[in-house]
Order: sequence, then structure tokens, then C-alpha cells
Amino acid sequence: MKNIGVIWYDGKLVSFARARVHLLSHALHYGSSVYEGIRAYDTPHGPAIFRLHDHVDRLFRSAAALSIKVPYSEHAIEDAIIKTVAANKLRECYIRPLIFYGEGQMTLFPRGAKVHIAVAAWPWGAYLGGSKVLSTCLSPYIRFHPRSIAPGAKIGGYYATSVMATIDARRRGFDECIMLDHEGYLAEGPGENIFVAKHGKLFTPRSPSILSGITRASVVQIARDLGIPVATRKISAAELRSADEAFFTGTAAEVAAIGKVDGKKIGDGGLGRITQRVRSAYLEAVHGRLPRYKKWLAPAVL
Repeated sequence: MKNIGVIWYDGKLVSFARARVHLLSHALHYGSSVYEGIRAYDTPHGPAIFRLHDHVDRLFRSAAALSIKVPYSEHAIEDAIIKTVAANKLRECYIRPLIFYGEGQMTLFPRGAKVHIAVAAWPWGAYLGGSKVLSTCLSPYIRFHPRSIAPGAKIGGYYATSVMATIDARRRGFDECIMLDHEGYLAEGPGENIFVAKHGKLFTPRSPSILSGITRASVVQIARDLGIPVATRKISAAELRSADEAFFTGTAAEVAAIGKVDGKKIGDGGLGRITQRVRSAYLEAVHGRLPRYKKWLAPAVL
């Protein structure tokens, strides 16, 4: 990654080169970090951060799952995020707030480890190619059993499985993979939620193993506002293969169409009508061009 300007680190804006952590940081060894992925978009009224409060609220809930006592309020972290975007003079960007256990303790019990907080922001287009229609596979790696994790938390250590699943998919020539849950039903992508469309209706998995994404919730609301019925239920791999359309959602991926699964076309293998409608409305909303979703946007100006 190139120099991305300044990073907010433990209460101060520091240069990219000075944003360093200790080799014996607890999180580096045990994955004891929590984070969020957030985006800011250029709007007619200047740069705005999409669902900032919802992301920071989840960041603090994730921290609580690891018993991290955050030395700042949610409001202070929201201000730090806005300050980071503004200091880097970014009109559109991806934002990564991170809270982690640092140096001071190397046992599994992290009491005594220093808590660090950082916010970075950099220009980054749609993670999976934006308008590209994706070729996917079912991953041999499954999502965690819900009793082995706190499913609603974005804990860094959880994503080791996602890294392995992504490496496997890319080695086999796919753009992305789809992971099942412990019962064999659809869960999500390694870093995205998933939707399938059939006979004009949208479905998204009901699984205790998935992260209930903020983009996912936004898309559910947008689809319903468009008059598209949406239901949450268990979805089998066979239903995915026979779907009319499928797409991923996520902060990084936004709304990304799935054209194939394990070499088999979903529908006609292209960008489906429902996917196109939802994706178009979502992009209009995040860019501040749909007044009904103005409440989701926080101005990124000091």
C-alpha cells in the first residue's frame, strides 16, 4: 500500500510512516482486534460518510465481545473518523477504524495489554470490481459454529478463515467464494453478505453464523422501498444454483453481481434486473442523490 497521508492513532494524527505497532502486540499473535469497514462518498453537499453511527456502534459492541475497554466515547471516535477523512482531503474513500490489544501481555488472557485505536482512510474503488459480474465457487471452508464465536462482532481473528477461503478461490481461478454454515446452508462470502433472487423476490440467509451487515440491512430497506419483496430464511446451495440472480453486499464490495457458481450460470450469467435496480438505487443513496436516505449520511467536514 502506498503512503496514504495521515492516520489517527491513539488520539493524534500521525504520518503513514509513524503509524507503527510493537512486535509483541497481543493482536498480532492472537487476532485480538476489532474493526470496521466504512465508506465516504462524494455527494452534492461534499464528502459524506455512509452510516457512520451504525458502524461505530458495532465497533464498540465488537470491542465489548473481547472485553476491550475503549478509552474514548463513540462520539469521539466518530469525530476522529471525520477528522481523518478531512485531514487527507478525501472526497471518496474507504475508512478502517481499528481497536486492538497491544503490548504488555502475551498470555491468552489480555488483561494488562495496552489498548490502541487507529483510523486510516484511503481511496479504494469497489473491492470486487464494481460492475463486474463475478465467477464464484462454494468454498471448502465453512463459517464458524455460532457457539464458538460472537457472530455479531467483527473480530480480526475470525477472518483467518476468510483469508484461507479467498486464497483457495483465487488459486482455482474464481473471483470470490461463497461459504456455507455448519448446517450446510448458505452463509456469506468471506467478506460479504449474499442475496439470491427468484421469481421477482429477494432472499438473504438466516444463519446464526453470519455477520448481519450494515450494507445488507441498507439493501433490504432499499429493495422494499422499490417494491421488491425481501425475506430472510435458510437457503440451500441447490437454491443458489437454480436462482434467477444472486449478488454480494458489503461496504467494500457495495453491490456485486454473481454470474456463476462452480462454473454454472446463475440465470443468464449476467447482471440481473433486480440486481441492477438495487445496485443503482444503492449507489444513488450513498452519493446523496436520494433524499429519503439522507439520514444515512454524515458530512465528512470539520
